[in-house]
Amino acid sequence: MIFDRDDITFIVVVNHEEQYSIWPEYKEIPAGWRAVGKSGPKKDCLAYIEEVWTDMRPLSLRKHMEEQAAAGGGASPSVH
Repeated sequence: MIFDRDDITFIVVVNHEEQYSIWPEYKEIPAGWRAVGKSGPKKDCLAYIEEVWTDMRPLSLRKHMEEQAAAGGGASPSVH
């Protein structure tokens, strides 16, 4: 599989939900993804992702949770 190879150059890509991945440099980036400007060996790209992608939650979930917190809608568990 191509993603198991260490002898090709990869680029770091991100989607609209701010989720990161790697993609072979020689292939067209799939729709919905864009390059972030980092490329190199797979291990370097993965190290970059580990450094910058500190919150694994999709952007839409983070926004929803922030809105709920701002509205005081944080549900507290009930005890029965």
